Amino acid sequence: MGSSATAANGVVDKGVDFANYFCTYGFLYHQKEMLCDRVRMDAYYNAVFQNKHHFKGKVVLDVGTGSGILAIWSAQAGARKVYAVEATKMSEHARELVKANKLQDVVEVIEGSMEDIALPEKVDVIISEWMGYFLLRESMFDSVLFARDRWLNSGGVMYPSHARMWISPIRSGLGDQKMRDYDGAMEDWSGFVKETEACYGVDMSALTKPFEEEQKKYYLQTSLWDNLHPNQSIATPVIIKEIDCLKVTVDDIRDVRASISTSITEDARLCGFGGWFDVHFRGSDKSPAQNEVELTTAPHEDLGTHWGQQVFLLHPHRNVQSGDELNINFLMTRSKVNHRLMEVNLNCEINRASGKPVPPVQKKFYIE
Repeated sequence: MGSSATAANGVVDKGVDFANYFCTYGFLYHQKEMLCDRVRMDAYYNAVFQNKHHFKGKVVLDVGTGSGILAIWSAQAGARKVYAVEATKMSEHARELVKANKLQDVVEVIEGSMEDIALPEKVDVIISEWMGYFLLRESMFDSVLFARDRWLNSGGVMYPSHARMWISPIRSGLGDQKMRDYDGAMEDWSGFVKETEACYGVDMSALTKPFEEEQKKYYLQTSLWDNLHPNQSIATPVIIKEIDCLKVTVDDIRDVRASISTSITEDARLCGFGGWFDVHFRGSDKSPAQNEVELTTAPHEDLGTHWGQQVFLLHPHRNVQSGDELNINFLMTRSKVNHRLMEVNLNCEINRASGKPVPPVQKKFYIE
């Protein structure tokens, strides 16, 4: 929806962070992409207006307000006061939109990072659309948790209140395409080396190995955005992380670890794994939602989202059979170079129903 700064270790250069992350959210074209996501918009709209008891007469904080749409809905649902925090100049557009909807007496747009601003009072509700690709890319959730710990009243609620991360083995033709792209890049490099030596007398072959590693990371190890069809899943999807937004800490999400098992449901090529998330608006134990709402980014025949799914491709693929058991060890950590990006280590043992051995999967991926 918008943006709000945080530092993973307290030493992030805010100027660099702004250039690498926040600037994107300062453009209306990017806000429009999210505002046109009907699955996303309907979920938040229904969550607010089907649970007005959480907003009527209450104080609301919108973390990373972006265009201001969630702040406006909160006010329309009866909030007494809404603080809409936005780290970019999109705050100016949000302010205009609030005024155009005659809500300037209720909604106060504040430009600044969540960690740097001060509110005059505690809040009853924190609402935010903080989710990145595969839920945690961008690390904006850190700012939401900071806001919760600093500004949320005891008994307050989070919108959304819960989140889950899922993974499933998939079939896909993308792996073959990416391998062809990689082979083409290396063939082009080989021609470049020969031509440079022939025309200019310089042997560039000393750089072949680093170029190969660079291209391998780009084509074969970097996860892809895709809108998967449900029939591309070849096993029962499994949850790798569950989050209670009222209780979770930054340390709880810094590393995502899971040891899980799933069974192959049909004979197929195991081409990789698809990852997605869902979030839920349930209120809290003390103040439950009257109508629970789910926002899911799972593969769907018709209803895709701008998040899509993250696809982790295998090279080469593995042939699997119905009944084969997959034992998966999954680890996702933050990149040491940029805390908003992720690195994934995925190890998978395939236990054949027939007992015939299959080479295990050991791969490292980058979510960039």
